[in-house]
Amino acid sequence: MVMSSSPVVIELDPAERDTLLGWVSRPTAQNRQRIRAQIVLLAADGWPNQQIAGRLGCCEDTVRKWRGRFAVQRLKGLADQPRSGRPRKCTALQTAQVKAIACSPPADRGLPLARWSVSQITRQAIAEGVVTAISRATVARYLTADAIKPWQYQSWISPTDPDFAAKAGPVLDLYARTWQGHRLPDHEYVISADEKPGIQALHRRAGRPTRPGHPRHVEFDYRRGGTLAYLAALDVHNARIIGHIDQTTGISPFTALVDKVMTMEPYASAKQVYWIVDNGSSHPRMDRR
Repeated sequence: MVMSSSPVVIELDPAERDTLLGWVSRPTAQNRQRIRAQIVLLAADGWPNQQIAGRLGCCEDTVRKWRGRFAVQRLKGLADQPRSGRPRKCTALQTAQVKAIACSPPADRGLPLARWSVSQITRQAIAEGVVTAISRATVARYLTADAIKPWQYQSWISPTDPDFAAKAGPVLDLYARTWQGHRLPDHEYVISADEKPGIQALHRRAGRPTRPGHPRHVEFDYRRGGTLAYLAALDVHNARIIGHIDQTTGISPFTALVDKVMTMEPYASAKQVYWIVDNGSSHPRMDRR
């Protein structure tokens, strides 16, 4: 055993030694925690500070620091001390006022905005004199910490039809593969259809193909091909989409989509196919097969 020349003598009880050995051997332990535990273990074995520093590859002042802390505070002394950090630029009141702006509709302040962005909240806080200066990153940090994210939103439609429940019930049942209280057999299908009008058809000039380390290059210049409509039929329970492209929407294009689907297998030979569509004029009443 090497005799210690340090005035700080370390003696460990069995529980402390087991804890420190666990820190040294645990794969998930942070390196600084492992080093501090090794310092104390070697000090308890009588090693002087200079030899501990040479063994662990750290400076002697570091060994002296953690050896001294352990001698006074034991295991708690090996933890990081709380740091004061940079002084707050905003008071608690100013922070709350910034968050209040984020929680209020922009229209309440006469702004022609549907919703706030972080940059707009930052500008508004300065304009109202809440703060003299504040960065966008600081505002974003305040909102993230409070789970207030004005750039995210969810939309919904409040039903106004008094018969909404009666009308929506059968549709929801079909999505759940149920009709009039009975489970749909495997040979019956549910199709949900709709259309997207006014799609710009663009013909771009040839670009460069992708290659290792480089993305595909596409020329910015393009030739307009007019607008098209895309009609789609989704097989709800089999995640299959059958599409149809036409010049416009209307009864004829929609009928073409229905004919395309109903002449394909397995729908052509199915006992029954249920179509779910909205009340648009493009969707004529269809008889159930």
